[in-house]
Amino acid sequence: MKSITIKGSERESVGKVATKALRNAGAVPCVIYGGNQPVHFSADERAFKTLVYTPNAHTVVIELGDKSFNAVLQDIQVHPVSDKILHIDFFQLFDDKEITMEVPVKVVGVSPGVLLGGDLRLNTRRLKVKALPKNLPDFIEANISELQMGNKLYVTKLVADKCKLLHPDNTVVAQVRISRAAMKAAQEAAKAAKAPAGKKKK
Repeated sequence: MKSITIKGSERESVGKVATKALRNAGAVPCVIYGGNQPVHFSADERAFKTLVYTPNAHTVVIELGDKSFNAVLQDIQVHPVSDKILHIDFFQLFDDKEITMEVPVKVVGVSPGVLLGGDLRLNTRRLKVKALPKNLPDFIEANISELQMGNKLYVTKLVADKCKLLHPDNTVVAQVRISRAAMKAAQEAAKAAKAPAGKKKK
Protein backbone atom coordinates (compact mmCIF):
# COMPACT_ATOMS: atom_id res chain seq x y z
CA MET A 1 0.00 0.00 0.00
CA LYS A 2 1.19 3.50 -0.84
CA SER A 3 2.30 5.73 2.00
CA ILE A 4 2.26 9.49 2.51
CA THR A 5 4.31 11.51 4.96
CA ILE A 6 2.90 14.09 7.37
CA LYS A 7 5.19 16.36 9.35
CA GLY A 8 3.92 17.73 12.63
CA SER A 9 4.81 18.77 16.16
CA GLU A 10 4.12 17.04 19.44
CA ARG A 11 1.60 18.81 21.64
CA GLU A 12 2.57 19.72 25.16
CA SER A 13 -0.89 20.89 26.12
CA VAL A 14 -4.09 19.08 25.10
CA GLY A 15 -6.65 21.26 26.85
CA LYS A 16 -9.58 23.01 25.16
CA VAL A 17 -7.85 26.40 25.10
CA ALA A 18 -4.73 25.01 23.43
CA THR A 19 -6.82 23.00 20.98
CA LYS A 20 -8.85 26.05 19.96
CA ALA A 21 -5.67 28.06 19.48
CA LEU A 22 -4.29 25.35 17.17
CA ARG A 23 -7.41 25.34 15.01
CA ASN A 24 -7.41 29.14 14.80
CA ALA A 25 -3.83 28.92 13.55
CA GLY A 26 -4.82 26.50 10.76
CA ALA A 27 -3.53 23.37 12.45
CA VAL A 28 -5.32 20.09 13.21
CA PRO A 29 -5.01 18.41 16.64
CA CYS A 30 -4.31 14.68 16.29
CA VAL A 31 -3.53 11.64 18.38
CA ILE A 32 -1.82 8.32 17.64
CA TYR A 33 -3.17 5.28 19.46
CA GLY A 34 -1.93 1.69 19.51
CA GLY A 35 1.45 2.16 21.17
CA ASN A 36 2.39 2.09 24.83
CA GLN A 37 0.70 5.46 25.30
CA PRO A 38 -1.17 7.94 23.09
CA VAL A 39 0.94 10.47 21.20
CA HIS A 40 -0.67 13.90 20.79
CA PHE A 41 0.50 16.11 17.93
CA SER A 42 -0.67 18.74 15.47
CA ALA A 43 0.00 19.47 11.81
CA ASP A 44 -1.00 22.02 9.22
CA GLU A 45 -4.48 21.28 7.85
CA ARG A 46 -3.16 21.41 4.29
CA ALA A 47 -0.92 18.41 5.04
CA PHE A 48 -3.96 16.13 5.25
CA LYS A 49 -5.50 16.91 1.83
CA THR A 50 -3.88 13.93 0.06
CA LEU A 51 -4.95 11.65 2.92
CA VAL A 52 -8.52 12.77 3.57
CA TYR A 53 -9.87 14.09 0.26
CA THR A 54 -9.24 10.98 -1.83
CA PRO A 55 -10.99 7.66 -2.46
CA ASN A 56 -7.64 5.86 -2.23
CA ALA A 57 -6.30 4.15 0.88
CA HIS A 58 -2.91 5.04 2.33
CA THR A 59 -0.69 4.28 5.25
CA VAL A 60 0.91 7.30 6.89
CA VAL A 61 4.41 8.12 8.10
CA ILE A 62 4.06 10.73 10.83
CA GLU A 63 7.29 12.63 11.48
CA LEU A 64 7.49 14.53 14.75
CA GLY A 65 10.97 15.98 14.96
CA ASP A 66 13.37 13.06 15.39
CA LYS A 67 10.50 10.61 16.00
CA SER A 68 8.67 8.69 13.30
CA PHE A 69 5.47 6.62 13.47
CA ASN A 70 3.85 4.35 10.89
CA ALA A 71 0.09 4.57 11.15
CA VAL A 72 -3.30 4.48 9.45
CA LEU A 73 -6.17 6.94 9.72
CA GLN A 74 -8.71 5.59 12.19
CA ASP A 75 -11.25 8.38 12.69
CA ILE A 76 -11.80 11.95 11.57
CA GLN A 77 -14.06 14.69 12.89
CA VAL A 78 -15.17 17.52 10.61
CA HIS A 79 -17.25 20.61 11.19
CA PRO A 80 -20.88 19.91 10.14
CA VAL A 81 -21.18 23.18 8.22
CA SER A 82 -17.74 24.22 6.99
CA ASP A 83 -16.26 20.68 6.59
CA LYS A 84 -13.16 21.97 8.33
CA ILE A 85 -11.11 19.14 9.87
CA LEU A 86 -11.46 19.33 13.66
CA HIS A 87 -9.57 16.26 14.87
CA ILE A 88 -7.94 13.09 13.52
CA ASP A 89 -7.20 9.80 15.25
CA PHE A 90 -4.46 7.52 13.92
CA PHE A 91 -3.61 3.94 14.84
CA GLN A 92 0.05 2.97 15.01
CA LEU A 93 1.28 0.12 12.82
CA PHE A 94 3.68 -2.61 13.83
CA ASP A 95 5.28 -5.01 11.34
CA ASP A 96 4.23 -8.12 13.28
CA LYS A 97 0.64 -7.06 14.11
CA GLU A 98 -2.32 -7.33 11.75
CA ILE A 99 -4.38 -4.21 11.16
CA THR A 100 -7.97 -3.73 9.99
CA MET A 101 -8.81 -0.98 7.52
CA GLU A 102 -11.03 -0.18 4.54
CA VAL A 103 -9.72 -0.21 0.98
CA PRO A 104 -11.50 0.79 -2.25
CA VAL A 105 -13.03 -1.62 -4.76
CA LYS A 106 -11.65 -1.45 -8.31
CA VAL A 107 -13.90 -2.77 -11.08
CA VAL A 108 -12.09 -4.67 -13.85
CA GLY A 109 -13.33 -6.52 -16.93
CA VAL A 110 -16.33 -6.06 -19.21
CA SER A 111 -19.72 -7.47 -18.25
CA PRO A 112 -21.69 -9.30 -20.97
CA GLY A 113 -24.85 -8.12 -19.20
CA VAL A 114 -23.80 -4.48 -19.55
CA LEU A 115 -23.03 -4.98 -23.24
CA LEU A 116 -26.63 -6.18 -23.67
CA GLY A 117 -27.96 -3.00 -22.07
CA GLY A 118 -27.90 -3.80 -18.35
CA ASP A 119 -27.00 -1.27 -15.64
CA LEU A 120 -23.91 -1.96 -13.53
CA ARG A 121 -24.41 -1.13 -9.86
CA LEU A 122 -21.46 -1.05 -7.47
CA ASN A 123 -23.11 -1.95 -4.16
CA THR A 124 -19.93 -1.89 -2.09
CA ARG A 125 -17.34 0.76 -2.89
CA ARG A 126 -15.01 -0.02 0.03
CA LEU A 127 -14.17 -3.30 1.74
CA LYS A 128 -12.79 -3.94 5.20
CA VAL A 129 -9.65 -6.07 5.17
CA LYS A 130 -7.30 -7.46 7.81
CA ALA A 131 -3.61 -8.03 7.15
CA LEU A 132 -0.07 -7.34 8.24
CA PRO A 133 0.96 -3.78 7.25
CA LYS A 134 3.24 -5.02 4.46
CA ASN A 135 0.35 -7.01 2.94
CA LEU A 136 -2.29 -4.26 2.91
CA PRO A 137 -3.60 -3.88 -0.67
CA ASP A 138 -4.14 -0.55 -2.41
CA PHE A 139 -7.49 -1.91 -3.60
CA ILE A 140 -9.50 -5.10 -4.11
CA GLU A 141 -10.34 -6.02 -7.70
CA ALA A 142 -13.94 -6.86 -8.58
CA ASN A 143 -13.91 -8.75 -11.89
CA ILE A 144 -17.27 -8.33 -13.62
CA SER A 145 -16.39 -10.19 -16.84
CA GLU A 146 -18.77 -13.07 -16.02
CA LEU A 147 -21.75 -11.00 -14.92
CA GLN A 148 -24.76 -11.63 -17.11
CA MET A 149 -27.97 -9.59 -16.99
CA GLY A 150 -29.46 -9.91 -13.49
CA ASN A 151 -26.33 -11.51 -11.99
CA LYS A 152 -24.63 -10.49 -8.74
CA LEU A 153 -20.97 -10.58 -7.74
CA TYR A 154 -20.54 -11.76 -4.17
CA VAL A 155 -17.57 -11.04 -1.92
CA THR A 156 -16.68 -14.76 -1.97
CA LYS A 157 -15.71 -14.41 -5.65
CA LEU A 158 -13.07 -11.76 -4.97
CA VAL A 159 -9.37 -12.57 -4.82
CA ALA A 160 -7.66 -11.21 -1.71
CA ASP A 161 -4.02 -12.30 -1.55
CA LYS A 162 -2.38 -12.25 1.88
CA CYS A 163 -5.32 -10.45 3.48
CA LYS A 164 -8.72 -11.43 4.86
CA LEU A 165 -12.00 -9.85 3.79
CA LEU A 166 -14.13 -9.09 6.84
CA HIS A 167 -17.58 -9.38 5.26
CA PRO A 168 -20.36 -11.99 5.30
CA ASP A 169 -20.37 -14.40 2.34
CA ASN A 170 -23.67 -12.97 1.08
CA THR A 171 -22.28 -9.44 0.69
CA VAL A 172 -23.03 -8.18 -2.83
CA VAL A 173 -20.17 -6.16 -4.30
CA ALA A 174 -21.66 -5.46 -7.73
CA GLN A 175 -24.63 -6.47 -9.86
CA VAL A 176 -25.99 -5.98 -13.35
CA ARG A 177 -29.60 -4.88 -13.20
CA ILE A 178 -31.98 -5.04 -16.12
CA SER A 179 -32.38 -1.51 -17.47
CA ARG A 180 -35.77 -0.11 -18.47
CA ALA A 181 -34.74 -0.11 -22.12
CA ALA A 182 -33.63 -3.75 -21.98
CA MET A 183 -36.78 -4.75 -20.10
CA LYS A 184 -38.97 -2.98 -22.67
CA ALA A 185 -37.12 -4.68 -25.54
CA ALA A 186 -37.57 -8.08 -23.88
CA GLN A 187 -41.29 -7.44 -23.36
CA GLU A 188 -41.76 -6.40 -26.99
CA ALA A 189 -39.88 -9.47 -28.19
CA ALA A 190 -42.09 -11.70 -26.02
CA LYS A 191 -45.25 -10.08 -27.41
CA ALA A 192 -44.00 -10.52 -30.96
CA ALA A 193 -43.31 -14.20 -30.32
CA LYS A 194 -46.82 -14.77 -28.94
CA ALA A 195 -48.62 -12.80 -31.68
CA PRO A 196 -50.74 -15.00 -34.00
CA ALA A 197 -49.39 -15.49 -37.51
CA GLY A 198 -51.21 -13.56 -40.21
CA LYS A 199 -53.60 -15.43 -42.62
CA LYS A 200 -52.02 -16.59 -45.79
CA LYS A 201 -53.37 -15.18 -49.06
CA LYS A 202 -54.93 -17.61 -51.52
